[in-house]
Amino acid sequence: MSSRVALIAIIVENPESVAKLNELLHENAQYLIGRMGIPYHQRGINIISIAIDAPEDVISGLAGAIGSLDGVSAKTAYSNVKGD
Repeated sequence: MSSRVALIAIIVENPESVAKLNELLHENAQYLIGRMGIPYHQRGINIISIAIDAPEDVISGLAGAIGSLDGVSAKTAYSNVKGD
């Protein structure tokens, strides 16, 4: 199955969901290109971006699992670049 490059933007409003979020990312570590996290103390949230190169079903499944966590939202932007 071909892979796609995408960016998953994550906003964490519930700090209790961070452990489960990290577990999901660890389970998919083979696909991750990079991760950047920014704590926004003024608003009490964390902003995380994940660059990923994976099959579309893996990307959408991961984004869906992340977005289903309590107090966490996720949106995905896909590149038009496809690989083998």
